Amino acid sequence: MTEQTNDSTLGLLLRKLLKERSLSMRNFSELTGIDTATISRIINNKRKATPQHLEKFADCLGIPLINLFEAAGYPLEQKSEESHSDIHASVDAIQTLLETSNVYDNQFSIEHVKQKLKTFELYAQTDEGKNTIINSFDEKIQKVGSIGPFISKLKELNMKFLSRKGTIFELTLIGSTLLYFIIPVDVIPDYLFPIGYLDDAIAVQLITSALLKQ
Repeated sequence: MTEQTNDSTLGLLLRKLLKERSLSMRNFSELTGIDTATISRIINNKRKATPQHLEKFADCLGIPLINLFEAAGYPLEQKSEESHSDIHASVDAIQTLLETSNVYDNQFSIEHVKQKLKTFELYAQTDEGKNTIINSFDEKIQKVGSIGPFISKLKELNMKFLSRKGTIFELTLIGSTLLYFIIPVDVIPDYLFPIGYLDDAIAVQLITSALLKQ
């Protein structure tokens, strides 16, 4: 009974979001790459959405992944008050997704992403690092083939980096994020699509928060 209620909640939420964005199920299918019949069954409570479905829905609709996990009835453990922030909530959702997907055994944490970003900061200041961003960003965006706040924010950061508008510190932070996205040495491997790009979204959130504090 509980599962049915949760699934129904997800269906109602998706209907509301699609209506607000003037999207038909067919439009939504084209944007997410998920079959229209599958979306219809999820919305009408005839099948349970997988974590992969939810990640694509969240990216397309521009809402926190955590919201869809909760609506779908996936258990999300809140370990502390800090977990209520967008970044920590997203990490909780990613960890749950990895566990339920059963494709990647490593533990995911914000610290792992921070360490990787740190390694790219110096590289972002070199000519080689700058050229990597200039020559490879658009190609990587096309490879991902996605839309939503994660990709939109990356494009915004890339434009700022290319225009060189900002302090050296700001451009270094932005460059480290762009390199994290471009170079395939992520905390979660990119080949685990679409799971592999979730840590890139966390990296974007971390740098965006850091830039807002400047």
